[in-house]
Amino acid sequence: MDASLRQLAAYVAVAKAASFTAAAAELHVSQSSLSRTVADLERVFGGQLLDRDTRNVALTPAGVEALRIAEQIINTHRAGMRELQQFMLGGAGTVSVATMPSIAAVVLPQVISIFKQRWPNVTVQILDGLERSVLKRVASGEADFAICTLGAPTAQLEHRPLVRDRFVAVLPAQHPLTTHRQVTWRELAEESFLAVGTDSSARRLADAAFAQVDAHTAPAAVASSVATVGGLVAAGLGVSAIPALVLPLMAPGSVEHRPLVDPIVERHLDIVHRRQHRMPLAAQHFLEVLEEARELDLPLGEGAAWAPRPA
Repeated sequence: MDASLRQLAAYVAVAKAASFTAAAAELHVSQSSLSRTVADLERVFGGQLLDRDTRNVALTPAGVEALRIAEQIINTHRAGMRELQQFMLGGAGTVSVATMPSIAAVVLPQVISIFKQRWPNVTVQILDGLERSVLKRVASGEADFAICTLGAPTAQLEHRPLVRDRFVAVLPAQHPLTTHRQVTWRELAEESFLAVGTDSSARRLADAAFAQVDAHTAPAAVASSVATVGGLVAAGLGVSAIPALVLPLMAPGSVEHRPLVDPIVERHLDIVHRRQHRMPLAAQHFLEVLEEARELDLPLGEGAAWAPRPA
């Protein structure tokens, strides 16, 4: 038989007060009931914790150690209950956000800053990756929600628009196209083109834009990382096309960019979560801050904007 928290609390009260009478008054129980509770605890431990006489209560050597451990157990239990209560109220725990690197690096920092001021005990976990892995994480429940492009709606996931950014041409410094105020997709197709991998939504959208103007060119090089593509562009090995929010990840200061037109191509980034699934309160609080950021129109940089909030 294990000792109960009630028995441990009773023992601590008696040991601290050095009196059954005073401890009984503090706990609002009868002295005889308290005496039985402590005696039951001693039987559980298999030894005497208190020396008793008609006036005084003193701790035995075992009782001194039992007091230390009992206080430790009670304090741990109280802390755990407070933590659980905070979690249930959304004030503790972890918010897991699956998203693309551009959102993680550009949009989320200012949102997390506001969120942490209000909910300092909540950990924000960012699971960044390409569209396919991001959607897999939210569908499996590894992430509370995602912020990403959604190639095709699914019955399993719900989504609502959050941010949109337009494609820009990324050019080496001093490239002839830097003299243009804007660049067409057909002009870009005539250059040595550096592409991101086919798993990227940016690649899918760029390929569709080239197809729209009937410009089918094989990339001169392909890299899975936009930072790598940025380094190749900065080295003068070619040009590229990326959504505006990706620019800070591509050798800033070493490349030039111009708006892409004919056609204007936008990437749409949505909040995505599992259908008919109740998110933890902490995750709901994070989404509320995200919506506040939209309402406040926090700056996203050139070529990017908050999508209108759905009615």
